[in-house]
Amino acid sequence: MSILATIWEHIENPLVYAIPFFFALLIAEAVMLVLEERREAKEAAERTDGGVLGAAPARTPKTGYSAADTRTSLFMGSGALIAMLVFKSLTLVLFVFIWTYIAPWQIPVTWWSWILLFVAVDLTWYCNHRFSHRVRIGWAAHQAHHSSEYFNLGTALRQKWNPWSEAIFWLPLPLLGFTPWTIYVAFAFNLIYQFFSHTETIGRLPRPIELVMNTPSHHRVHHASDAEYLDKNYGGIFIIWDRMFGTFQPELHTPKYGLTKPVTTYNPFKLEYFEYANIARDLRSAQSWSERLGYVFAPPGWQPKRLRQSEAQTPSTMVADKAAAVESV
Repeated sequence: MSILATIWEHIENPLVYAIPFFFALLIAEAVMLVLEERREAKEAAERTDGGVLGAAPARTPKTGYSAADTRTSLFMGSGALIAMLVFKSLTLVLFVFIWTYIAPWQIPVTWWSWILLFVAVDLTWYCNHRFSHRVRIGWAAHQAHHSSEYFNLGTALRQKWNPWSEAIFWLPLPLLGFTPWTIYVAFAFNLIYQFFSHTETIGRLPRPIELVMNTPSHHRVHHASDAEYLDKNYGGIFIIWDRMFGTFQPELHTPKYGLTKPVTTYNPFKLEYFEYANIARDLRSAQSWSERLGYVFAPPGWQPKRLRQSEAQTPSTMVADKAAAVESV
């Protein structure tokens, strides 16, 4: 137990220490957006009074903040901290066992191993993130983070309560010899970096940064529900993975945020678990094992052939809507 206690001391979540800064920046962003909105309204009124209406095109308004939406995000973020604590407790013993008895070597904790680990953790983030968008059971957990139609620092805190897939994609790290407690620390800093990418107040950054790093511009694309933006820009810290693996999309226009089928609730429990309920409903209606596997492991929006053929005989407007939902995932 002394060994586990020593390791546990090392993995106190840096996210906990970052929370006060998150709240301070969230408040600062909200105030800044309110002031910007007032300034733009004043400028528009002055143009109208001066008889130059239309002289300057109106800029696309930012989504800003909603009290109900932000309150939900904060509640979901609090729940995610508890879920992460449980996740660490369950995976720590497994990772220590793999690192101690199965890994062919053990990498020393040095400056260069930290660099390697930060890159490796970000690559596993990319893989897990892509899995969570392209496999329905993964999407059932992850979609909660995308459920907001606002994009701000509060949205960054709207995290899932089911971090089970991380354990799967982290398994190679202790097997490669990375000390288990360092994996948790690297991941925490990865999430801290991603917090700052959830904002509309920062435009495009200098080209070398946009080329290598995940920036607010890249992440706005990722949170969009526009067809051309779906399933793009999975990177956490680095955008190079998306450029390498064909999932990169630059920001071409102001995104429309949220899910392709918007949610109509601020109930965090429904937001976290409604897609699991949808999967259970579809499994009950499945007529074969291939359909059951498709409902769980195919991309979100997948339907068996018999239902797609049935839809082909429905009115054209319904066909268009449903086809768009299937093709958008």
